[in-house]
Amino acid sequence: MKAHRLLHDHLLQWGARGSTRDRVALIADGKPYTFGRLLDAALRLAGVLHARGVQRGDRVAIYLENSWTAAFAIYGTLLAGGVFVLINPQTRAEKLEFILRDCSAQAVVTEQPLEPIFLDAIGRLEQPPAVLCAGQRAASRQAEPLESALATASAPAAPAPTIPLDLAAILYTSGSTATPKGVMQTHQSMLFTTGSLIEYLRLTADERILCVLPLSFDYGLYQLLMTVALGACLVLERSFAFPGQVMSRMRDEEASVFPGVPTIFATLLATHRRAPLSFPSVGRVTNTAAALPEEFVAGLREIFPNALIYKMYGLTECKRVSYLEPELIDAKPGSVGKPIPGTEAYVLSADGQPVSPGATGILYVRGPHVMAGYWNRPDLTAQMLKPGKLPGERVLCTHDLFRIDEEGFLYFVGRTDDIIKTRGEKVSPVEVENALHRIPGVREAAVVGVPDPHLGEAVRAYVVVDPSNHLTVHSIRAGSAKFLESYMVPTEVILCESLPRSPNGKVNRRDLLEQSHGTSAADVHESVAP
Repeated sequence: MKAHRLLHDHLLQWGARGSTRDRVALIADGKPYTFGRLLDAALRLAGVLHARGVQRGDRVAIYLENSWTAAFAIYGTLLAGGVFVLINPQTRAEKLEFILRDCSAQAVVTEQPLEPIFLDAIGRLEQPPAVLCAGQRAASRQAEPLESALATASAPAAPAPTIPLDLAAILYTSGSTATPKGVMQTHQSMLFTTGSLIEYLRLTADERILCVLPLSFDYGLYQLLMTVALGACLVLERSFAFPGQVMSRMRDEEASVFPGVPTIFATLLATHRRAPLSFPSVGRVTNTAAALPEEFVAGLREIFPNALIYKMYGLTECKRVSYLEPELIDAKPGSVGKPIPGTEAYVLSADGQPVSPGATGILYVRGPHVMAGYWNRPDLTAQMLKPGKLPGERVLCTHDLFRIDEEGFLYFVGRTDDIIKTRGEKVSPVEVENALHRIPGVREAAVVGVPDPHLGEAVRAYVVVDPSNHLTVHSIRAGSAKFLESYMVPTEVILCESLPRSPNGKVNRRDLLEQSHGTSAADVHESVAP
């Protein structure tokens, strides 16, 4: 059998074989799609992209909700030799413009409901990319109907000359500045990661993975990649916005794997307390993005009586770092386990020396899954990729604080940067502050993350307002929602007369965080939670 060297090789295998071509690969919006149809659509899109000027290494932005179109757009880009750039459909025009400009996108695949946003974004670009829009009924100067382009397209005459070291994806993630950073991953790194995940999750070709996580979130993306690698089936939902619909789908489709984050599990547990739930078909429940509260475990075992529960830790710069064997979830409470297969992780002090068991240090990661760097940002790349144990090697410095026990199990302690991880997403405090400052009447704003058992961290904003403006907590949240994705909108807003400052005049976030510990927002100032 031909070795799988490229990320799309598995699709070529399953979609071209007579015995597997008719196997269902994807169920989207309740409709099944086979591996053969997925491959045909991807090949047609590759032909369309070539005709629109996409060449090996060019970036193709995919700005879509979770859907059939998003799935074949990912593989169509790869088959064309391109690099896919997944963009959250909640992204506003300004950030969309930044990403398209930053990665020099040659083409964009999007859909009609997002038209006002993408037209605003591409209208500001000096060299607008080709835009293929699903659901567009008539061609326009700005966007070409995707369906009609596919109807007249054919597969490329020859495979793109891609090799494993070529980029497969750029995954944008929030940073300590207001602009997102593009994490570069190669075919080689993503193919390795996919195999490692499948190995430790003990997955087979019989899996039916139910995914409510956005494909623009690498946790969601790898559900698709694992499915195609296995020749399994992905039940793809647009989101978890309608839990009842998702639970019905889980039951009707007999899902065997359910990846989630604490906010999703909190909703399931709240529903379970009102009326008992049971999904006996599910054999794997996975959690990452934020720590799974220990008190959730007992309830999840009731809801998923036959499931292995996996606690995991990762970051976009290497996808996944560690996992805890489900059999050890009671024996190692609070641990995120050991490194995933084929990788190594270790904890060093601030001066680069190994720490003793139980001591706190900074986590470093070695492995083929470590990013190639940040797109166009050698300065930020140098902060994350450090000289390793071997000559010429670079390892990932996570800048996260960890401790390790005598048996080698890892425990997350905290972060050394200001990034807030909430609802499975990374949020830059600077970006939220910039949005708050755009609201008339806001004098100053400072944003921090505070522990939350369901969200991982809640986004808390301290705001100083002009007394002449009658701003309220509700109007501030509503105002910020005009400029921010929903998960970035402050969960809590605290109105105050001034912000604490350091001797150099900067806002002292440490003082705000210390003020936050052990005190709810409602006890301090007016606040609100959705």
